Amino acid sequence: MSALTVSGLAVSYGAVAALHDVSLEVRQGEIVSVIGGNGAGKTTLLKTIAGVLRPAVGRIAADGRDIAGRPSWWVARHGISLVPEGRGIFGDQSVHDNLVLGASARRGTVSAADIERALALFPALAAKLGSPAASLSGGQQQMLAVARGLMARPRVLLLDEPSLGLAPMLAREVFAAIQRLRADGVTILLVEQMAVQALALADRAYVLERGRVILEGSAQTVRENPAVIDAYLGRRV
Repeated sequence: MSALTVSGLAVSYGAVAALHDVSLEVRQGEIVSVIGGNGAGKTTLLKTIAGVLRPAVGRIAADGRDIAGRPSWWVARHGISLVPEGRGIFGDQSVHDNLVLGASARRGTVSAADIERALALFPALAAKLGSPAASLSGGQQQMLAVARGLMARPRVLLLDEPSLGLAPMLAREVFAAIQRLRADGVTILLVEQMAVQALALADRAYVLERGRVILEGSAQTVRENPAVIDAYLGRRV
C-alpha cells in the first residue's frame, strides 16, 4: 500500500529549475532513500512534499489525498512530518518542551504515552528531559529532532541529512536509531549523502542528479549499479 506518491513534480527557484518531472513512491512501513550529490535537489524534494515550497506542476499524494501546494502546517497535520537538515531544535528549551512542541502539528493533547514512545526509541534522551536541548551532544540533538518529528504521529517521516555534521561514531548511533524506527513500523523517506549507509538502511532507493531521477529500484539493485558505485560508493559493497 502506498503511503506517499510523487508524480511529475517540478519545482523552480525563480527562473532556476530545481526539480524536473520527479516521481517516486514510498510504501507503508518501508524506508526509501534518496541519494545524490550537492545541488541534486534532495532537500528541495523534501521541502516540497512537506509544503515548505510550492511545486510548479505535479502531484503529491499521501494515502491517496492530493497535498501538493498545501501549506506546511496543513501537511504536517495530515500526517507528513519533516525533520529538517540542521535539526532545527530549540536550544534554549528543554528536551521535554521540544518534544511537546513537536506534537503541536496535530490535533489533540500530548499524552504521556507519546513521550514514553519517543524515549523508548531514543533512550539516551530519558536522562536529559529537563536539560536544555543545546546541552546535548550532536548525536543526541539529531535523535531529539527525529523524536520531535514523531510526536506528530506521522504516517510518513521525512528525514533530511540526519548524519550531517556528526562524527562517525555519532552518525552510527543515528543510523541505529533509524533502524529501530523501521522495526517500530515507521514509514520513512530518507535523504542522505552517506550513500553506503543510506542504501544499507533502505528497502528501495532513488538517485537524483541535477533535479532528475536517473535511477530507481531496490536498494540492492541501486547499490550494485556501476554508475552508483563510481559516483557515490567508491567500491563494491
